[in-house]
Amino acid sequence: MHSIRVDRPTDWPTCNVYILADLHIGDPHCDMAAVNAQIRRIQDDPHGVAICNGDLLNTALKTSVSDVYGEVLKPIDQIVAVSDLLMPIKEKIIGVTTGNHENRVYRNDGIDIMRIVCRELGIEDKYGPDGVMIFFRFGRGNMHTRHPENPRQLFMIYATHGSGGGRKEGSKAMRLAELADIVDADIYIRSHVHMPLIMRERFYRTNTAQSAVHPVDRLYVNTAATLEYGGYAQQKEFKPASLKAPIIRLNAKAGTAEAIL
Repeated sequence: MHSIRVDRPTDWPTCNVYILADLHIGDPHCDMAAVNAQIRRIQDDPHGVAICNGDLLNTALKTSVSDVYGEVLKPIDQIVAVSDLLMPIKEKIIGVTTGNHENRVYRNDGIDIMRIVCRELGIEDKYGPDGVMIFFRFGRGNMHTRHPENPRQLFMIYATHGSGGGRKEGSKAMRLAELADIVDADIYIRSHVHMPLIMRERFYRTNTAQSAVHPVDRLYVNTAATLEYGGYAQQKEFKPASLKAPIIRLNAKAGTAEAIL
């Protein structure tokens, strides 16, 4: 599992985490106006960071379910477009994964196109194709959570694009909740099913140094897509999905995380 440590300034009281996922750039139904608005919002937020969680490129192939003949950009042009899109916010990106659409190219030809994008941006150290565990610190935690050598508040974020999920909302929620079976984190982020979803639960975390357990709230977030309805989704009779992308808001002093639409 690829782990990433990210530190931001101690004078940040709060931080907004934006998730870019399922943009499907190259698909004729991609809402580029919405994509560009997301990028501008991240760029203009002085306390904002971003996680790229897969399927930023559509990469339709002859062997895939997507319509290779309907693509508005060739795969190489999609790589260039996504690289150019992310360039203004590259310093704000704290983690990158790959999605099943990009993975088509890897399975067919052994070329990891998201690694190429990350290399172009100079953030290859932030890339984990299967998922990323991000140890994110910023601001100043309360006196009980501060470390003598690092007063910043720590948030543990696990992000993976995901696979499967089914047609029903309940099955999608179950797949999101099952991420807690993989790794202990404060925040779990999943994409792939194009349905924005926010859940919470309480969990008792062990502290071996103090021989104690402490209750913590864990936040689960499933992300949206920027695809207008049509094409494969309509052909297969999937429901139209909301395009409102969740934003995660972190509070350093309180040590809390919440998500809004």
